[in-house]
Amino acid sequence: MYRFAKAAVNISGQAVRQVRHGSTAPQDFHTKYGTSVLAGGALFCVAVWGYVLTQTGITWNMSPVGRVTPKEWREAEE
Repeated sequence: MYRFAKAAVNISGQAVRQVRHGSTAPQDFHTKYGTSVLAGGALFCVAVWGYVLTQTGITWNMSPVGRVTPKEWREAEE
């Protein structure tokens, strides 16, 4: 039991030193590429929406106020 406790304290001491002085392990994916991936995704999204809004000719459902006139009322024939 003594050896196990001594090994556990040694491992936790090493973990504390790594956290305090920066890990010696290689950086993870998010640290290395996170900002680049985020910027690339934002740029892609803006480019696609820019194309859709300017080039596809979609008629958007804007408000018809002032453009639509009502039909003439027809009286019911008796």
